[in-house]
Amino acid sequence: MELGLVGLGKMGGNMRERIRRAGHTVLGYDRNPDLADVHSLEELVGKLEGPRVVWVMVPAGEATQSTIDELAVLLQPGDVVVDGGNSRWTDDEKHAGELAAKGIGFVDCGVSGGVWGLENGYALMYGGDKEHVAKVQPVFDALKPEGDFGSVHAGKVGAGHFAKMVHNGIEYAMMQAYAEGWELLEKVDSVTDVREVFRSWQEGTVIRSWLLDLAVNALHEDEHLEGLRGYAQDSGEGRWTVEAAIDNAVPLPAITASLFARFSSRQEDSPQMKMIAALRNQFGGHAVEKK
Repeated sequence: MELGLVGLGKMGGNMRERIRRAGHTVLGYDRNPDLADVHSLEELVGKLEGPRVVWVMVPAGEATQSTIDELAVLLQPGDVVVDGGNSRWTDDEKHAGELAAKGIGFVDCGVSGGVWGLENGYALMYGGDKEHVAKVQPVFDALKPEGDFGSVHAGKVGAGHFAKMVHNGIEYAMMQAYAEGWELLEKVDSVTDVREVFRSWQEGTVIRSWLLDLAVNALHEDEHLEGLRGYAQDSGEGRWTVEAAIDNAVPLPAITASLFARFSSRQEDSPQMKMIAALRNQFGGHAVEKK
């Protein structure tokens, strides 16, 4: 099938390549002309045959809103827009309504996989009407990991981004647990090789995970993370997860505490946040601050 892809950054560029490897045609647009196949949204839409599917992979908020506003004018009834960025689920409902008024379908899709997704595949959580999801299904199948899992039609519009938000909240808490354990091991005199302790956990233990593997990668590159400043940004999804928990009276003590720990990194050079920063760089290519 043909796909228009808007936003060719670290995630979008690799997604374009993975979809092409599966035999589909992808026309990509990015504000950086060195990355783009076409040089405007108008050109992108004009080169796609209807019914069109356009996947938006730009930052949440104003960038996504302005892109959808422009596509609402350019696209035709029967076309579908997919928001694969990290938009808030409440924005999905708004965008779906705006596009539905013009006969254009909308699917929201949470995407996980970071810089490793090109080779390993992307975990996908999507929401929307079955008829709209069906038009995008070949792309979902191309992006997902091999095997029976890694892709889910989570429910109605907004369900995909809500599921991804909760995923990221869990990710916050898991990273925080590894970081706290690492700092404690580094602190005591009796443990003389913390890196190898972490490495030993990769096989046979109940705490083995991909995040643990990435922690070992980070410690292999910098054994004591001495080159990093203990600062870790939050993408916003941890905050949204805590807010949703409050709205629904669901206790989330671990996720909430991990979000607050990120805030502590902005007050001092936190050793725990060195590990959080290293992990975010390992799985998502997120920038780190050097000392």
